[in-house]
Amino acid sequence: MQIRIDLKIFAFVLLFLITNQLKIYVYLMIFALLHEIGHTISGILLGFKIQNFEIMPMGFSIKFHVDTNNYNKKILNSNLLVIKKLIIAISGPAVNLVFAVIFNYVFKNVILSYINIIIFLFNMICIYPLDGGRILKYMLCIFINRKNAFFITHIVSNVCTVFIDVIGIIMSFSYKNIAYIFIIIYITFVTLRENKKYKIRKRLYKILENNIAIN
Repeated sequence: MQIRIDLKIFAFVLLFLITNQLKIYVYLMIFALLHEIGHTISGILLGFKIQNFEIMPMGFSIKFHVDTNNYNKKILNSNLLVIKKLIIAISGPAVNLVFAVIFNYVFKNVILSYINIIIFLFNMICIYPLDGGRILKYMLCIFINRKNAFFITHIVSNVCTVFIDVIGIIMSFSYKNIAYIFIIIYITFVTLRENKKYKIRKRLYKILENNIAIN
């Protein structure tokens, strides 16, 4: 297993330290790690092997080796691999939801419950590759063809990004909290990066369709 560290995390630590919000950032990272452990456990239980683990400024990311045998087991318009990926995508936010309930009703800790709710809601935003975007894409893949699933996810991701950016700007001015600025920057960067990948994927689909038409 490879472990990667995004060095921008140190810039985030410094900025949160300067703005006296380092404690909140530490809490966010701890529960973001537990969120990723939820993905990890479900992935291992479903038979995947960990490929690499990345530490990023806004959380953590884990990737698994893909078992090609899952491609051959059809489930409606998709395959077993998509079902497994859907379960893995759901398991991360589910962990934060459970912690939110525990801290709210058992330990009566409103702050830690609130942090887990924020992480849950953030990850459930339908922006790919956040968990919400992945869940949307995998569910669409089950019921419609893969190309249309990618297209719908792409449109929804861009609409959600614009909406979140507008809300984030309003919140940052209203509450004067630097965290909202980081969220805006992160989401916008992720969406722009995925838009480039989508354009490449779209060209590949077009090439494949042209080859099928010629044959």
